[in-house]
Formats: sequence, C-alpha cells, structure tokens
Amino acid sequence: MTSTLPSTEETLPPVRLIPVLGRATAQLAGCRVLVLNWRDVRHSQAGGAEAYAHQISKRWVEAGVHVTWLTARDAGQSARDEIDGIEIRRAGGTMGVYARTAMRLLRGGLHRRFDAVIDCQNGIPFFSPVFTRNQVPIVQVVHHVHQDQFSTRFGPAGALVGRLLEGRVARRVYQGKRTVAVSASTRQELRRRLKFDGPIDVVPNGMNTTISSGTRRRAEKPTIVLTSRLVPHKRVDLLLHAVSAALPDVPDLQVEIIGDGPDLTALRRMAVELGLGRTVRFHGRLPDAERDALMESAWLTTSTSDGEGWGLVVLEGAAAGVPCLAIRTTGIRDSVLDGVTGWLVDGIDDFAAVLPRTVAELSDPTRADEIAQACRTWAGCFSWERSAELLAGSVLSEMRAFHRSSTESDLPPADRSALHRAATRRRARSDMTVLARFSHPEPSEAAAALRLTDEVAICLGRNRVLALLRGCDEVDALGVIGRLGAQEPYVRLASRPELLGGPAIVGIARGETLPSDVVPGR
Repeated sequence: MTSTLPSTEETLPPVRLIPVLGRATAQLAGCRVLVLNWRDVRHSQAGGAEAYAHQISKRWVEAGVHVTWLTARDAGQSARDEIDGIEIRRAGGTMGVYARTAMRLLRGGLHRRFDAVIDCQNGIPFFSPVFTRNQVPIVQVVHHVHQDQFSTRFGPAGALVGRLLEGRVARRVYQGKRTVAVSASTRQELRRRLKFDGPIDVVPNGMNTTISSGTRRRAEKPTIVLTSRLVPHKRVDLLLHAVSAALPDVPDLQVEIIGDGPDLTALRRMAVELGLGRTVRFHGRLPDAERDALMESAWLTTSTSDGEGWGLVVLEGAAAGVPCLAIRTTGIRDSVLDGVTGWLVDGIDDFAAVLPRTVAELSDPTRADEIAQACRTWAGCFSWERSAELLAGSVLSEMRAFHRSSTESDLPPADRSALHRAATRRRARSDMTVLARFSHPEPSEAAAALRLTDEVAICLGRNRVLALLRGCDEVDALGVIGRLGAQEPYVRLASRPELLGGPAIVGIARGETLPSDVVPGR
C-alpha cells in the first residue's frame, strides 16, 4: 500500500509496509468460542453489528476456531443453521432472545463447553457473567452507547429501564471484564457516560467491498447516495429537511436512498410534503451489485444519524472514492477524517448551509479526484482479517487473565520466551496507545514478541518496524522496545486516525518517516 493521504509535512518517498497479521488468530485455533448476538446475518433486520460479528466469526472458522452463535429467531428461520461454517442456534424474538439465551446458559452448563464467550451488546446486554457464573472468560463487544436513543424506541418508563440496564447494571455485572469498542469515540462514551473502568480495546470494522480502482463514472448531476436502515435513530428526516433548505442553491441535486425499515412510508410522505418528489428516490433494499453501482455514481454520501458505533457504510462509500458530509456524532467522527475524506458539521442547520459549498468544491474535477484518492486510501486500512486478528488478541488476553493461576508450562510457547515476557511488560494504561518506529536485525522476531493486542507493520526490504503499542505511554514504550533490542527508536502518542487505521496509515500518510513531534529514544 503506498502513499497519498495529504500531509502538510515533507515526507520521504513512500515505502511498502507489510502488516503483521495472523499471530493471535493462529493461537485461537482449536478453541471453542460462543457468540451471543441479537440477530444473525440472515435476520430480516440484520445490520452493521451483525455483519461485524459474522465477518470476524467467519474468518475465525477458516483459521480453525469452532464458533457457535446464540441469537434470535426471525419469522421463517429454522432453530438451527450453519452459515459459513458458523453453528447458529436461534430462539426468542426481539426481546425474548435475552431470556432464552439466559435459560440456555443456565441449563446444563452450556457455557462449560466453550473456552470464551463474546457478548455483543446492542443497547441491552446479555449479562452473560451472571448466567455463566463467571466460569468462562467473557469479552463484551459494544458498538455504540444507546443512552440517548432509548427514548426514540420506548416510552419514558421503557427508556429509563434501558438506560439503567446499559449503564449502572451493566457496569456492575461486567466489572473487570475486557470490553471491545468498535471506535475510539465509543470507548470515550463508555468511559464518560457509562463509567466503565475496565480495559477497553478498540477493534474497528473491516470492509465488505473492494477498493475502487478510481475508474468509476460519477453521475453528471450532483448526487447524494445514502445506504441506511430506515429507523428513527438514523434521522433520515433531518437529511430531507436539509436537502429542502439547500435546494435553492443546488437545484439539480439528486438524492438516492437505499434501504428499508419501519420509517420508509413516513419518509416517502415527508419527501412529497417538502416538494422533493423529483429530487429524492427511495430504492428499498437492493442487491449488492446494484447498491455498489449506485454508490459509485455518487458525488457524496452522508450521515445525519444520532450516533453510530463506527459508520461502516461511510467506509464502504470511501472505498468507492465517495466522501461523506455528516453530523459530528460518535462513530462518524472516527470513520470520517474531517477535511480529508469528508466534512463534519455540528448540527443540521450547519449541514444545510455547508451542502451547497461541498457540492461546489466537488464540481472541480481535480479537487474531486484528490478527495476520492484520499477516501480510497483511508478505506484501504480496514479489512475483516485485521478486525478478526485484533478481536482474537483481545479474547486471548482475557483468556490468559482468566487463567492467570495456570503454571507457566501450561501457557503457549510464545508466552514462555524471555523476549516475549520482556516486551509485554508495561504499566497498565489501557486507553493509551503509542506509535513506535525502530530498527531491528530480526524485525519478524521483534514483531512476534509483542503483545497480541499490539499492531505491527514491517517496512519491506528494510529492518524497520512500525508498531502501535497499547497500554503504555511514551516512556513505557521506550522501555518495551529497548528490551527488544531496538535501534534508532522513535515514539509518540498515536493519533486517532492511527489508532483506527493501524500502523500502515502512518506509512501511507508520511512515507517511512514520522512527523517532527516524535520523541527520540535516549
């Protein structure tokens, strides 16, 4: 992968960085993992959270992990199924799935057949530590915090219960358990709003589509393409109002909305009432090929959602070279690099005011090509293989913490090496990540000695290592790589794009070098 993200700093010619993937996934092979998820990918209301868990599970199965899901049963679905090698067991409806899953965990000690449990929270947790009696390692996966969204789905009493379960009750039940957030802003919300104080790893989404070659044919007229479930918290109504306000300045604007949901009829009615009958088209669900072709014709994609875990469809648009104009909310402020792969605004009034200026900027072919290339580069940092590897590292870390009383001889060989013990020794600063660059005579050996939750890339043809070291500050990081025998060490705190995009984003943005604010090792 080579360079193209804009940088204000002088860079060396780009070098090829090879991400080191597969360490954790390989060590998870042979384990049995139980996934608790609200829905499976064949559920009629499956969304990004289901895609995330499925794509990772699929890659674990391919690596030799035995994966079983407990999930809800939609109308017409069988109680048992197998999808991409994943064993699926369905029972219960939208809310009943929680009680049915609890009974299954309690009855017959089902959890004792598994080495780890992945508890995927979609607003209401499964509270698996209670029903497994804390007899198995558990990692909770959180896409986004729902505190403000419960009121859009429930009445006052139901919303209060939802906020209590997601917040105070979950904090107590999962105390000390490792949590995975899909974005840095979700982790921030877990700390700030829900007061979670245990370790929280960030494992971003991967990509469902291939990166565009750059030869796409953009629509002649300025076109917004939105792919979304049409549900209240996506706030597509705000987009319609903003388009109506901006239409006098962009009279030939076209808006294509892909997706289905309970709000579809109301949104169609609203579009007619706002005089957008010739401007907005609702396509419903489309086959993947048609959806992708429509996205490739777009000038712009968008999000007016109350908040997202990550913004998977935004990255899928970026893969096609399509930038995003969005309201600055959780998740979206991670998936959009403001001013680089799109534009973030603080509210819907700003959105309506900025939309004409954005269309004017994208009318310049040179500027549009520059932004499209930045979008494709950013999207290229995300793969499901990387997501599967990062989550495997989190699961293995929790498994080893759970079994800490084991003797050293019971641990995998990597854990018994002196180099590994030296490199993983660091002070606990779970939310801090350091970017480190160093030279090493055996870069692969150095990479293998780091924590499974660290990310590593090796500069092709050179003995250089670029790594994201989690759970330490700059001083601690210098000690870690010093114990590895590193030469020419440079460290600094990682930026949010680097935390999300991995060490390769640094190579993409800045060639081989690091910015002038690095701290040289002494």
